[in-house]
Amino acid sequence: MTAAVFFGCTFIAFGPAIALFLFTIAREPLRVIFLIAGAFFWLVSLLLASLVWFISVQISNKESAAQQKGLLIFGVVLSVLLQETFRFAYYKLLKKANEGLLTLSQEETMPISIRQLAYVSGLGFGFMSGAFSVVNILADSVGPGTVGIHGDSQHYFLSSAFMTLAIILLHMFWGVVFFDACEKQRWWAVGAVVISHLLVSCLTFQNPEYVASLVPTYIILFVMGIWAFYSAGGSLRNLKLCLTCKDKDFLLANHRPR
Repeated sequence: MTAAVFFGCTFIAFGPAIALFLFTIAREPLRVIFLIAGAFFWLVSLLLASLVWFISVQISNKESAAQQKGLLIFGVVLSVLLQETFRFAYYKLLKKANEGLLTLSQEETMPISIRQLAYVSGLGFGFMSGAFSVVNILADSVGPGTVGIHGDSQHYFLSSAFMTLAIILLHMFWGVVFFDACEKQRWWAVGAVVISHLLVSCLTFQNPEYVASLVPTYIILFVMGIWAFYSAGGSLRNLKLCLTCKDKDFLLANHRPR
């Protein structure tokens, strides 16, 4: 493998997310702080899941392949549930923080809306999740070694990059839908986010049949993207305005804070 593979996969996995960060978050210090905090919450959820999984492996029969596979599935499910639990905890914390900022602020409206917080925190979750998903794969992409030398798929690194991209964007969409559902107390929507997260995570067990994991994941990504768009206050009218460059920031600035 060459450096071109490394940089190509990195660009695919993180390019859109970095662009979103630069254009919509980087110039706002408050948004940057909340993004970093969201990444930290995701990291804590992973730490707890890893600790439970590690203890489970140590007390299990390591010679039993079936038991180890079962523990791997258990670890994935536990990790997803902890991530969504910490997403809810972060939502509660942000609500309190926003109320405190409103008290300290001289303005009558909140300095940052719940919709903006949902987007920023979701991207924070996505950045950290993507980093942990692909960092070791990218390190291996520079060699030594040849992918597929024993008849395996030649598209391992490329497929991993596209899956990482999907996971990052999904976390952003899940954050928007999740926060909106909590605001409106639509607990069925919260459940839908958790179930879709579990489904996407379990689809990775289809690898190395990458088509069987990537195609359903991108279908879910498309559906969640549309759902998040409407949850964030989007409509066909303001989408048209955005595409014609008449309303460049309607999702982040041109709506009333809630």
